[in-house]
Amino acid sequence: MAQSRAVSRQTITAGVIGLGMIGSGVARNIARAGLPLSVFDVRPDAADSLDGVGPVLASPADVARASDVVLVAVVDAGQVREVLAGERGLLSAARAGLVVVLLSTVALSAVREFTELAERHDVTLLDCGVTQAGDGLLVTMVGGPEEVVDRVRPVLESFSRTVVHCGPVGSGMVTKIARNVVTYASWAVVREAVQLAVRGGVDPRKLIEVLESAVAGGTSQLFLLHDHLDAAGTMRAQADYIEALARKDLAAAQELGRDTGVHTPFADAVLPRMGAVLAGDYGSGPGRHRD
Repeated sequence: MAQSRAVSRQTITAGVIGLGMIGSGVARNIARAGLPLSVFDVRPDAADSLDGVGPVLASPADVARASDVVLVAVVDAGQVREVLAGERGLLSAARAGLVVVLLSTVALSAVREFTELAERHDVTLLDCGVTQAGDGLLVTMVGGPEEVVDRVRPVLESFSRTVVHCGPVGSGMVTKIARNVVTYASWAVVREAVQLAVRGGVDPRKLIEVLESAVAGGTSQLFLLHDHLDAAGTMRAQADYIEALARKDLAAAQELGRDTGVHTPFADAVLPRMGAVLAGDYGSGPGRHRD
């Protein structure tokens, strides 16, 4: 738990800008860890229900003046730009050496833009994807110079179950974006699977029971990722056999969909691609350069 984690008593001071779903929890955990904290939100009463947090300062500039590290947890790139460079924005009052940790999920081009903007003010920006980990804590994916990440680690660890330094600036956001693809695609596939179960006369709770029992050793997504890194590669070594099984099973899903009136776009899309999935060969695609 964040409240029981020991935090260095050095004079590091923290700020949080944006007290929404993510920022409120971050601020609460930083306060529980005993670190000096300043906050800003466009809603003056945003901290009223957060024990140990507040009051809300008048502007991002005021938070910058009071902080060694400022965490920005607003919704989108436009709001980040306003927080950084708007009237009374954070950078207008930033002193050299300030660290800005960007918790908002934005495109990589926006991370580059904000990094360059921060550098012009002698400020270091860390991109920091986050995802919920339970008990009010986050998994934190950080991109930026290792020495800067280490300097602000007491703040990051105060609200994180795990802090993963992914590499240079941009790598935290790349990791978060990739993780989001797994999440949203899984949601869509599960929706299709539930429809097949329901139309086939099976209570979805039975499907939940099976899936929960089957993940005791890790999810199938994690199995595929580990296999990808394994030099031997169980799935690659048995690709022909596994592909034949997958094609058979997905064809059965398509047939069930036809019989019950369920559209199966994901089964339809995956079946012809199983060979490439097992081989780890996804082609160049529109976003990759060919030699």
